Amino acid sequence: MEYFEIIGGKKLIGTIDVRGSKNATTPILAATILTKKECVLENLPLIEDVFRMIEILESMGAKIKWLGERKISIKNEKINPQKLDVEKIKKLRSSILLLGSLSARFDNFKLYHPGGCVIGKRPLGTHFEAMRRMGIEISQNEKFYNVVSRKRKATKVVLRELSVTATENAMMLASGMSGKTIIKIAACEPHVEDLGKFLISLGAKIEGLGTHTLEITGSKKLRGAKHKIIPDANEAATFLILAVATQSPIVINNTCEDHLDLVLEKLREFGAEFKCAKNSIQVIPAKKLRAVSKIDTRTYPGVPSDVQAPFGVLATQAEGKTLIHDSLYENRFNYIGELKRMGARAKILDPHRVMIEGPVKLSGKTITSFDLRAGATLIIAGLLAKGKTTIKDIYQVDRGYEKIEERLQKLGAEIRRIKN
Repeated sequence: MEYFEIIGGKKLIGTIDVRGSKNATTPILAATILTKKECVLENLPLIEDVFRMIEILESMGAKIKWLGERKISIKNEKINPQKLDVEKIKKLRSSILLLGSLSARFDNFKLYHPGGCVIGKRPLGTHFEAMRRMGIEISQNEKFYNVVSRKRKATKVVLRELSVTATENAMMLASGMSGKTIIKIAACEPHVEDLGKFLISLGAKIEGLGTHTLEITGSKKLRGAKHKIIPDANEAATFLILAVATQSPIVINNTCEDHLDLVLEKLREFGAEFKCAKNSIQVIPAKKLRAVSKIDTRTYPGVPSDVQAPFGVLATQAEGKTLIHDSLYENRFNYIGELKRMGARAKILDPHRVMIEGPVKLSGKTITSFDLRAGATLIIAGLLAKGKTTIKDIYQVDRGYEKIEERLQKLGAEIRRIKN
């Protein structure tokens, strides 16, 4: 197993580029199944989750060519879901996104239970109810879902919650069949909107992108398309928080300010300021960080749950108490125990709330990355800490952050990847 070794306590300087959105890339890759024609995707992040999704498509028979460092051609003319790579599906949470596109194209198939981060219960009832209303029959056993979709139909669907992946599955199914489908209580995150734009480029007609009600008129014969993936807002937020926490005047390139409104406002509450240009944001560090009374993660346009943990390590450096409330997941505070080992003052009040008091001086320790976002958080902690920090299980970080150690080294960070 590989691990990161970090010598902390340095201020960083320079520019860092944000890669393409992980949460846009995986559903768009799944959506290419809807057409037998060639699709070209640009600005792919070179991360483990994207590689695994590409491999899953290839296991079914997809023809994929790399046209450049971050550009691929993909053609799903002759694919067979019976050949799906079971082991890769079991390791990838995003594999559930195959449900919608495969249901649009095939009358029956089996989909093994997906894997991913251990961050709490992630029930699929909203997915299955949406699919059921669209004529899809789903039964399951302890290993896989058996899907029968020959009675698929366009209809009105009211989602049981603002679920991003359930919205995306319903969008893909609706786009791949004839008739008009209305999806209400739809998620409207930027990556959901980006998927919608790709589906439109395939030939679907979609009204209401960016809102909670979508009207989709699909087609059984969609065309090929070219599409450029949007920048990753969660990665941009991570780098912004890293810069504020380490009091470093970093410039974050390839950003979309409109996708970060509330994240930037919360960082201003901590005391930071920013210079925002068309595609970049420069951090103006605070002379003194002050605690924020409450950070409450919500669906978009709220503070994303994916940046709750980085905000947690930032709170250890701010004067006063910060209450963090993650209403979406009950196991996203695994990182708190690791921060406490480094010297943080924090108390988990219940599965959804933690109180953090600062400022504290963190000390380097050997710690473990329990999930993707916790891994990025512990890197920030290591950069803040005095002495050497060793972070184990860094595969979790690689799932969502491309070669993060090389990019941080260019800012002056003392971080290196070590192979056993």
